[in-house]
Amino acid sequence: MAISSAEQRVLDLVDDAEIVAVAQALVRAPGENPPGGEGPTAQVLAAEAGRLGLRCRMVDVAPDRPNVSVVADGGSEPGLLLLGHTDVVPIGDGWTVSPTGGEIRGGRLYGRGSTDMKGGLAAALVAMAAIQRAGARLRGPIELAAVVDEEENGLGARALIAERAADPAAPAYRACVVAEPTDLQTIIAARGAAYFRVSVTGKAAHAGNPADGVNAIYGAAAIIGEIERWHRQLAVDARPLIGPATWNVGTVRGGTGGSIVPAECVMMVDRRLLPGDDPVQIEAELRARIDALGVAAAEMSVTVETLMAMPGFETQPDHALVTTAHDAIREAGGPDLPLGGWTAACDGGYVQRAEGTPVIVLGPGSVQTQAHRADESVGVAELVTAARAYALIGLRLLS
Repeated sequence: MAISSAEQRVLDLVDDAEIVAVAQALVRAPGENPPGGEGPTAQVLAAEAGRLGLRCRMVDVAPDRPNVSVVADGGSEPGLLLLGHTDVVPIGDGWTVSPTGGEIRGGRLYGRGSTDMKGGLAAALVAMAAIQRAGARLRGPIELAAVVDEEENGLGARALIAERAADPAAPAYRACVVAEPTDLQTIIAARGAAYFRVSVTGKAAHAGNPADGVNAIYGAAAIIGEIERWHRQLAVDARPLIGPATWNVGTVRGGTGGSIVPAECVMMVDRRLLPGDDPVQIEAELRARIDALGVAAAEMSVTVETLMAMPGFETQPDHALVTTAHDAIREAGGPDLPLGGWTAACDGGYVQRAEGTPVIVLGPGSVQTQAHRADESVGVAELVTAARAYALIGLRLLS
């Protein structure tokens, strides 16, 4: 659809320099996770929201870890949620520019979190400010929820959902746009992720007589083999946009020395979830498969703990949110890409599971080529396009 004169008035108020300044301020604020401590980033986001004339509040989820809610006011109908996170992965080694400098070079903003996802937060904030400055009348509010701990255990998103569930007056969401980096492609489905810790306990003994002990690493090896078999079985049920569910054993730690029968072995295991997968049922099946291996009969004990479970999501391609966003990103100057799926996980799954809200992911930057690596950067032009698209989505869903 063509951009209307009312929409153009809003787009004219999307200030390129303002987006860059907000994104730079966010990149320069600490927020590595682990260990957590997104407070400085949250404070910068709240200050920028206030400067732009938007309502803002912060709710502590843990010490120095506040969720931030920024609102552009609208009517009493269900509103639009723009969802993001304030934490970034650790800076790491190998940088050739300052990871916290917010340097602009060759039309790109450099720094940890520039792509994942402080650039998206800046674009969303400026889009909301442009709508409010233009005096656009909305049927419902637009809320930017910037939560903590997305990179680790989803503490912030789960706190947001719990807070809303406990508040009967919480405004409903018509739709949710997650501002994670997608190369400005509209993502309508994403896998979720669950993390399990599997601990095997045996009995230590001198390696000169292994029969006196119970080798926990042998038990772990049997479990790893079963997880690998299960992974291969899942491959037959691949979804068109996101592929199959998967298993991955990421770490194995056991034993204290080569001459000692190991009494303990601990594995960290990642399960990627399809939309609708139930982590409770998956844990139960994992336990059942381990029991069937007979490790208990070998005098070993095994414990399985679910450390985190982030749901996947899927939104139908003909949903109004999808068609609106797909048109908006193109008309905002972005690429005309097909609808896509994401093998990564994001907090949007919590929102869809809890409230049935339709969800997409759409944002500036690349999760594949920029996120979680040295010299992370995002194109300034992408930030501007994303802000214009968010403004159009808000106007078209709520005007």
